[in-house]
Amino acid sequence: MNWDETGPETDEPTGPVFDDRLVDADADGEDTAVEAALRPKDLEEFVGQEKVREQLDLVLKAARARGATADHVLLSGAPGLGKTTLSMIIAAEMNAPIRITSGPAIQHAGDLAAILSSLQEGEVLFLDEIHRMSRPAEEMLYMAMEDFRVDVIVGKGPGATAIPLELPPFTLVGATTRAGLLPPPLRDRFGFTGHMEFYAPAELERVVHRSARLLDVSIDVEGAAEIAGRSRGTPRIANRLLRRVRDYAQVKAEGAIDREIAAAALKVYEVDARGLDRLDRAVLGALLKLFGGGPVGLSTLAVAVGEERETVEEVAEPFLVREGLLARTPRGRVATPAAWAHLGLVPPQHGVKGQQGLFGA
Repeated sequence: MNWDETGPETDEPTGPVFDDRLVDADADGEDTAVEAALRPKDLEEFVGQEKVREQLDLVLKAARARGATADHVLLSGAPGLGKTTLSMIIAAEMNAPIRITSGPAIQHAGDLAAILSSLQEGEVLFLDEIHRMSRPAEEMLYMAMEDFRVDVIVGKGPGATAIPLELPPFTLVGATTRAGLLPPPLRDRFGFTGHMEFYAPAELERVVHRSARLLDVSIDVEGAAEIAGRSRGTPRIANRLLRRVRDYAQVKAEGAIDREIAAAALKVYEVDARGLDRLDRAVLGALLKLFGGGPVGLSTLAVAVGEERETVEEVAEPFLVREGLLARTPRGRVATPAAWAHLGLVPPQHGVKGQQGLFGA
């Protein structure tokens, strides 16, 4: 048999699968449905992001006082922090309809032209993951944002003709998780830019209490604090953990949530006190137990946990680095003293020698 061939018996992945992570900040189908009911409807109800909320409130109030459309708004930050929610609040505050699309859905300038030409005056266009839009569409957006006009090209070659198309005034709300990928000409056309920060535990407690009230879940202060402390600074994760703890409480504790019930439920779902899940602990465990805390190359570490290099680098590492449990160095990944303490292990007294030096970054 040719070992490069894949038969029916080898179709299943050989390593652990982490596609259903409870602490993943990206929205799945269930999140999308539930978030629609839990989203705040105005800035007063929105929890956290005090600076962005205050600045945005001034922008919207000034626009309403002038009787004009609001300036274009760019919101950047990690997934799950409320960028989509804020875009809907902007539309509600301006008493305007909202159109929602995403950068990956706009692969041609014609796709964008079709959307722009159908906008109503004052409408809010929410463009998620704006950094993933195609370059031709991006260049068309420059003129649309600044002059409320697009040139539609009819025909090809020497006979092509540019037909100018006037657009009604509209507000573009762009959202991105990677603001550095936006070209400066596009960033400069936004009148307001807000960066969404991770939430403090006290803010997440307020999110949990509010969501519990809307979901008709009984939860005390300590139970909310336990969920908030494991939510990785992200409201979407807090709401997801609350729903899973609610399920546990309904089966095991007559529906009431306190600290003990929350801790027991999240132990079942393998989310520890700092918000680490199976994948996070697998990466740390391999780094500490197999490689003495590093340094070790990313590819080697990925093989050790049975995952793809991209999964470890893009899914697990950002939170571990932010928590101060792992460091990226020119020589490779290195565990911090906090990582040893978190897993209850004792770091070696001397640097790891021998074969450890074979693994580079």
